[in-house]
Amino acid sequence: MSSEKTDTLWSTLHALAVLGEHGSFTAAAARLSISKAAMSQRIAELERAAGVPLVQRTTRSVRLTEAGQRLADGTRSAFAQIQQSFAAVRDLADAPQGLLRVTAPVAFARQQLLPRLPEFLRAHPQVRLELDLSDGLRPLAVEGFDLAVRHTAAPPETHVAWLLAPTRSLLVASRAYLRRRGAPAGPDALRTHDCLHYPRAGQVAGWTLLRGEERVVVPVAGAFAANNSEALRDAALAGLGIALVPDFSAQAALRAGLLQQVLPDWKVEGQFSETLYAIRPYAPYVPRAVEAFVAHLRQAFAGGFGA
Repeated sequence: MSSEKTDTLWSTLHALAVLGEHGSFTAAAARLSISKAAMSQRIAELERAAGVPLVQRTTRSVRLTEAGQRLADGTRSAFAQIQQSFAAVRDLADAPQGLLRVTAPVAFARQQLLPRLPEFLRAHPQVRLELDLSDGLRPLAVEGFDLAVRHTAAPPETHVAWLLAPTRSLLVASRAYLRRRGAPAGPDALRTHDCLHYPRAGQVAGWTLLRGEERVVVPVAGAFAANNSEALRDAALAGLGIALVPDFSAQAALRAGLLQQVLPDWKVEGQFSETLYAIRPYAPYVPRAVEAFVAHLRQAFAGGFGA
């Protein structure tokens, strides 16, 4: 293939690499902001120029052939370098700018992150922020996210992590529930209460509580369980029982007196992480918008989530 012909295919080569990452013409087209038909046309043009099939299509999925994979692997680092170089040039401007794509857990984003966004956007009018609310561990580089907020004890070693705040797991209940059922005097008393818990696949529902050298494991049961701390908090507000939630979920209700902490002298272990991080895949260059947003989050959450 002549160099003149190759020069016209740079964007098409990038489309092949994106298709290989996503395994779907629809998803790859969305990533590149083009139509599915245009995506298919680009790949067909590249296959004609290469003279070999680059994509293997089935009714359910799309994957690269051996030749297509070799071509995508051989060009991926070059396109990553181009992207970093462009971002570095763009950030020569005085102010952070451009699109910032962030993913964060649903409950944390709704309760803590969203209220802090207006101040950031007013301070940085040239930044556009796109927020993905998901409890799934999204592949950041593949899906084009600049940053993720993660409630985790161990950020991936391949990523850069900024500590945002420590967190705690709390047992909380409404005052109405505690008047009706009485406040538990110790961990063993939880056996007789309606306990609102976060179900874990393949695990028997139970809470581990610590106080000094004491460690008590209590099996729990109740009329309601949910894999979302906001739902558990709302169930506790409705008087359905004692909920185990992260402090950031209970903070506002505790301050308002709508919930009361149960067994405050005991620490709950192993249900939710004790640290909150902002993370992104390692790269030699961090866009100025990312730096500004991380600085904003660290300042906003520096005091933690105590009531």
